[in-house]
Amino acid sequence: MRILALEPYYGGSHKAFLDGWSARSRHEWSVLTLPAYKWKWRMRHAAVTFADEVGHLVAEGHQWDVVFCSDILNLAEFLGLGPRSVQELPAIAYFHENQLTYPVRLESERDYQFAVTNMTTALAAASVWFNSAFHRDSFLEALAAFLKKMPDYQPADIVERIRDKAVVHPPGVDRIERRSIRQAGPLRILWAARWEHDKNPEDFFEALEILQSRNFAFRLSVIGEQFRDAPEIFAHARKHFADHIDRWGYRQSRAEYVEALEQADVFVSTAQHEFFGITAVEAILAGAYPVLPMRLAYPEILRLGKQEHAAEFFYDGSPASLADKLAALTERLEKGRLWNEDAKRIAQSVERFKWDNLVAALDEAVERVDSGRKLV
Repeated sequence: MRILALEPYYGGSHKAFLDGWSARSRHEWSVLTLPAYKWKWRMRHAAVTFADEVGHLVAEGHQWDVVFCSDILNLAEFLGLGPRSVQELPAIAYFHENQLTYPVRLESERDYQFAVTNMTTALAAASVWFNSAFHRDSFLEALAAFLKKMPDYQPADIVERIRDKAVVHPPGVDRIERRSIRQAGPLRILWAARWEHDKNPEDFFEALEILQSRNFAFRLSVIGEQFRDAPEIFAHARKHFADHIDRWGYRQSRAEYVEALEQADVFVSTAQHEFFGITAVEAILAGAYPVLPMRLAYPEILRLGKQEHAAEFFYDGSPASLADKLAALTERLEKGRLWNEDAKRIAQSVERFKWDNLVAALDEAVERVDSGRKLV
């Protein structure tokens, strides 16, 4: 099969997913991308930009069987502007995130036009893929509430039309070997996320202050992508925890990032927003003990309620609960047994997200979308 892939925001999880699948796929890929910069402008202009580029390629004789794009593309606009031969192709839209449930500091800051773009992209697609069931369900629930805000002409069946073609395909992760030998020292805690408010760093550092006040020893690594307007808590925390810090700031290479995962004893998330959790999965594969809030996609990833003992990886979402969990793990480490056999069994379950275990299913899924077109 020949796949035309369009990625307006070629960075982060978008880039990792596209590169990981296309490199291992049995299909033939034509990949058009734009740099991961100014995502709002990418949503506004990418359809026009890609329609022109694809038009040139069609004129040169290129042909495809399926269009694949991410949620950043206004797919309806692209299909309306693109060559007729491409307009007739089935399209798959992969939702890494969405603009209906993406957290904003104030609801008045949300630009509903981007939410409408997500909606029309889903309507225009032959199949709508989400990275988790949590993402699919929260998007459809938010869309139903959003449509009720319309003053008139409220469409009655849009949510169900999208639900009928919505499926879950989690992203893959690269192979990471588990650490075999741990260096001596106190509990090594890793927090790895974008330095933004939706990742809730305030709760993390508050939990560490509680841990510190109880005189527990620990080492600290805080890594992740930084932006111009990073929350002020990071500057304060860097000074406050200076004597505990091993790593601070963005890792410039994949090797440095993996090293941080491999040397961590515990991976902590405090996120208020997470549609999947690639870093959590990679940290577990590297041997870090996950400590995750009981919310978002995390229960789904660790199969909470389906696998025995999965609950031990979760806290109730509060700083006090997180501090208690870290204190208990510190005491377990001092006794020489951070992991127990049941915990190891749970950790092994995330191996299902390795690319080698996913790519065949993705290839078959795109074939089914194309077969549906040919049967019409």
